Parts: sequence; C-alpha cells; structure tokens
Amino acid sequence: MLTGQHLIAGHWTAEGETFELIPAAGPVRTYAVGTPAEVEQAARAAEAAFASFGYSSRAERAAFLDRIADEIDARGDAITEIGCQETGLPQARLIGERGRTVGQLRMFARHIEAGDYLDRRHDGALPERQPLPRPDLRLMQRPVGPVAVFGASNFPLAFSVAGGDTASALAAGCPVIVKGHAAHPGTGELVAQAVDAARIALDLHPGVFSFIQSGNREAGQALVQHPLVKAVGFTGSLTGGRALFDLCAQRPEPIPFFGELGSVNPVFLLPEALAARGGAIAEGWVVSLTMGAGQVCTNPGLLILIDGPDADSFIEVAAAALAGVDAQTMLTDGIAQAYREGVGHMQDSAGVQQRVGSPCGNRDATPSLFVTSGQAWLRDATLSEEVFGPLGLVVKVADFDEMLKVAAALEGQLTCTLQLDAGDTAWARQLMPTLERKAGRVLANGFPTGVEVCDAMVHGGPYPASTNFGATSVGSMAVRRFLRPVCYQNIPVELLPGDLQSLE
Repeated sequence: MLTGQHLIAGHWTAEGETFELIPAAGPVRTYAVGTPAEVEQAARAAEAAFASFGYSSRAERAAFLDRIADEIDARGDAITEIGCQETGLPQARLIGERGRTVGQLRMFARHIEAGDYLDRRHDGALPERQPLPRPDLRLMQRPVGPVAVFGASNFPLAFSVAGGDTASALAAGCPVIVKGHAAHPGTGELVAQAVDAARIALDLHPGVFSFIQSGNREAGQALVQHPLVKAVGFTGSLTGGRALFDLCAQRPEPIPFFGELGSVNPVFLLPEALAARGGAIAEGWVVSLTMGAGQVCTNPGLLILIDGPDADSFIEVAAAALAGVDAQTMLTDGIAQAYREGVGHMQDSAGVQQRVGSPCGNRDATPSLFVTSGQAWLRDATLSEEVFGPLGLVVKVADFDEMLKVAAALEGQLTCTLQLDAGDTAWARQLMPTLERKAGRVLANGFPTGVEVCDAMVHGGPYPASTNFGATSVGSMAVRRFLRPVCYQNIPVELLPGDLQSLE
C-alpha cells in the first residue's frame, strides 16, 4: 500500500504541500513535498543512529544489507508494476534492475564481511629507537557519519533509494537520508518500505534510514547544507549536480560531494576494425545507443572514425538500423523536452548534418543520427555535450593525427571505447595514454552500456563525468567514499575498535 508520505526515523509522515505524478501509464497519484523541517528531523535522527550503527559489527551490517535485499525481492511484483507505470520502462528492464539492486546489496555484505576494505595497519612501538622512540600506531577506516543520497531519474532501483550509494554507505556504517526522485515516487516508497522492514526485523535505530519525497528543490538544498550530513551521493545532470556540489563546497564545513554527472562516452573506431567489420560494429553501436531510449549514463553518444569509403559505409548501416527503431517513452516530460532541445541544437550547429530523425512529442523519443567533421567538432565545444537520449554523433576526422586531437580535446568521461583489430594496435597504443586520463573505464571491442557490479569496476571519471575522479559509484570500491582513515596512537587495546584489537 502506498501512503505518498515520507519515512522519517521510523514514522511515515507528511505535512504541507503535495504534488501529483502523471505517470507514463496508470493512475495519477499524490505525494508529499519534502521540506527543510523534515530534513532537520531526518538529519537529527541519523546523527542519533550513528552512535550505535557507526560502531556496529561488520556482521550486523551485512545482515542488514542481506535483509534489505530479501525485503525488496518480497515486494518484487509490486515494485515492477508501479515502476513500469511511473517510468514507462519495460517490465523486463525493471525485473533485471531489481536483480542488480539486490545483487549489489549482497555484494557489499560479502565485501565488508571479508574486512579487507578496512585497510588495517599496525606499526608497533619501538621504545629503544634512537634518536627518538616510535609510538604504537594502528590505522583503520572509519565511517564518516550521516550520508545524503539523491535518487536518480533513469535507474529507479539500482541508483535510487536502495541503490549503490545507499548500499555502500550502509555497508560503511553510515546512516542514510534518501531524497527520492520525483519521476518515480511510488517506486521509491515501496523500496523505502522494504528498507524499513529490514530495520525493524533487526531492531536497528530508526534513524539509520530516512526517505524524503521530492517535489521541489528546497529539501535537496537543505539536505546538502545540513551540518550533520557528512557526505553526499548523487547521480543526475551536470547542471543540478554542479549546483549541489557548489553548495557543499560553500558550507562552513565543506563536505565531499560524490556526483556522477554523465558523459558522451566516445567510441574510437580504428581503421582495420572499420574495414573488417564496420557493419557489425555499426549495428552493435545502434543497439547500445538506443538502449533504454538512450537514457543511461554510459550511452555511447559520440563515435570517431577516419573519413573515407569505409566511414561512409558505416554511417549508412548505422542510419538504416536507427531508422528501424521505433519511438520510445522517455522517463519524464522534462527529459523528453530536453532531448528535443538537444536535437534542435544539433540541427542548428554549423557543419553538422542530420542523417536520421523525425519529430517527436510528449514523452516519446525517436533516434537521431548526426554527422560532422573533426574540424567542425574541434571548433564547437557544445558538440561534446551530452544529449540525454538516443542521439548519436559521428565525427569523421581527416586522419589519425586529427583523431588524436579529438581525444585530447575531450572533457572527462565515464568511459572511452576502442574498436580495434590486431592491425590497429600501434594506433591504439598512441591513444591509450590520453584515454586513461580522460575516463574512469577504458574498454575494447564492446560498448559501455552495461556496468558490471564487481570489485574491479570503476563508474566515475574526471570532471565533468563526476566530481571526484578518485571514486566510483559502482563496485565494491564505492564503500571507500564514506570512510576516512583514523590513526590510533598508544591507545589501550580495550579502547580500540574491535577490528583493530587483534591486529598484530
């Protein structure tokens, strides 16, 4: 049952204004609008919970994560139903995303049980050392305190209420306050109910998790500025993320803002691969480009190749494949409007030719394909900006030197991709040093859509792909964002954290 309310410190509550969500399908529902007063209640409860949760055992937190996964699965059919209604995403996508969500909760449970993430170190005392003795020094990672998480528009489960940011923060020992996304408030509430059921079952402090509905910007601004909040996890647009990032930096006590802000995820198609299998690569690129109506942060919206007959053949195959893709429902009216504006900007840009595209209205989006030259792309920085949706831009460079210039001119990216055959190795070797500096993940002979949840994954990159190039929002290393090292000097063993007491 949906209440349309917030969950704050174990209580479902709502005061003041409401907003209506007009879904892609199904009934219109009303939800509470989050307020600064509710943020205040949630933050104080989270700080109170930290006194116990921040010092809980790894086994206790792992049990909490596992129980959340169980409770989400128990509500699986209801979550899928309302998620499809609100977002327009197909049922199979929501079921798959739920599997990813519970999978990463369980992954973090196993990760903290192993204990390696604590990075425990011990330099024993050397009282006889000359000219000065050395004290006993022990180090381990400790949770930072309450964490704010912003739900994402395009992943209502895996990057939202109990997604990777929440899972990794809870794993670290940090209470979490989630600001749900206005695009899927009902889905968010059902997942919040699952988290709260897990909390109740394990008798944890009610402030360990709160969920505040959206509706306007006030709650989000209050959340990142609240003095009891010690870190923020965000997935969303560059504009919105940068505004929140600046608020975090302007606080009397600045705090880390871990924002994943998207990118164009360039694909470099090298000559031998283009000649040998350009048609197959074009068809694969189109599948990746149109996945989820292009509403994924790793959408490969930019493809660079060397001009010539093989490039023309690639474009023809890609154009034919895109022309056969039906219109898809966008997540919100606002996202659909932004996509139309992005298409319009490309149409008005000098030196850019549209090869595929048709008018789209309301929440529908049809694919678009544009082609430009390397010179035109290098002249116009706006051509490197993300258009959130199924839009692809092919850049035909004059030669490999110009391809290198395009690579060097890129801003920070989540991913860079090489399509290469054995004969392309020398060219790829020249590109690699630049691509390593531009992206958090470099891949070969694949497409970046589909982010594996595992130990070695990096989902982040240099700005503006993310606001912290040393962090990832996917994979077990994500827990590090919400930890800080603490050194204990000559502390009696009985006063040390339990995980340090047996360290030799």
